[in-house]
Amino acid sequence: MDKFMTTIGEVAEIFDGPHATPEKTETGPYFLSISSLEEGRLDLTKSAHLGETDFKKWTKRVTPKKGDLLFSYETRLGEVALMPDGIRACLGRRMGLLRPKKDKVISEYLLYAYLSPSFQQTIISNTIRGATVDRLALNEFPDFSIRIPCIEEQEKVANLLQAIDAKIDCNKRINAELEAMAKTLYDYWFVQFEFPDAKGKPYKSSGGKMVYNATLKREIPTGWEDGMASDLFDFNPSLSLSINTEASYIDMSSLPVTGFMTNAPERKVFAGGMKFQNGDVVVARITPCLENGKTALISLLKDSEVGFGSTEFIVLRGKKTPLSAFATQLSRSVSFRQFAISNMTGTSGRKRIDASTLETFSLPLPPEDLLLKYEKTARACFERMTNNAQENQQLAKLRDWLLPMLMNGQVTVA
Repeated sequence: MDKFMTTIGEVAEIFDGPHATPEKTETGPYFLSISSLEEGRLDLTKSAHLGETDFKKWTKRVTPKKGDLLFSYETRLGEVALMPDGIRACLGRRMGLLRPKKDKVISEYLLYAYLSPSFQQTIISNTIRGATVDRLALNEFPDFSIRIPCIEEQEKVANLLQAIDAKIDCNKRINAELEAMAKTLYDYWFVQFEFPDAKGKPYKSSGGKMVYNATLKREIPTGWEDGMASDLFDFNPSLSLSINTEASYIDMSSLPVTGFMTNAPERKVFAGGMKFQNGDVVVARITPCLENGKTALISLLKDSEVGFGSTEFIVLRGKKTPLSAFATQLSRSVSFRQFAISNMTGTSGRKRIDASTLETFSLPLPPEDLLLKYEKTARACFERMTNNAQENQQLAKLRDWLLPMLMNGQVTVA
């Protein structure tokens, strides 16, 4: 038997979360939700807040601290995350906590061991299937087997895997900044009308002439016209992809609610769905995906490749010239979203916006040279985002390839 095999109870203390939900508040300590556990990371945007009085009551049993592992023992089984430093929070419902015994295991290694295929299989093997939810019996959890080598080996493995994850996180932060830059420039030029004038100065604040447009019921720069989205974009443009052909597939879950990069495409046999190519912008047309803001720039296909996805997508493509950057910003703008949501039709829970309706969205039409200038300026941002997304896919593959071999001792770190 592997001399490093032990049990969870030998290397960590185990605590249970509360079995009730406190009154939620706008601010205050976090009431952690199991939905915040995502691939080893804690996303606090998915957790609520609670008041100070409830916080004291909900932390009588345990107060999460840096280095603790948070995990789900009902639904979303297998999800886990490290508790970060400087966060005041209590455990949410269906959430457990592992507090590593520092002389036995370091937190970062225990995180990766929990995420390893072998321990995930242990979770599956011990899952109690219920009529409504699947769960783990916490009284049995301490007996779950796990491989924990010496501290020195743990540090080497954790440092290697953390270095890969740190680069992935860095790329994600860079992409968030690039997305913000592209949005800021769009708002400045096409919402506030502060695009560069002939002298390179902000148009409106430098005295650029504005004229009232009766159709749009607002002032727009002189020389601009009122129009519709269909003046700039083809909606659901035609592309050829033969039935039963294997092609890249992007499903609804791949469309982000913030940012524009999709997950890596899968390979599936085409039997129907919306078709697209690199440079197209895809918008979810069905509730609640539309309201949640699911939108993506298609950029991870091969050159000239035709991919496909859900029939609940609407595809936008520039008519005369690629307008990918402008389309991403327009499709995420408040006015565009409100128009789409207010014009959805259908029964509750299955409402949709038709592409033919979305085409009629009214907007001021900028001169073509200004549109092209924006595309050229923003293109560098989106190209960098695409490169970072592709690099992250490769890094994630490397990490996922190394993880099981490092955890079972098949590979060691020199």
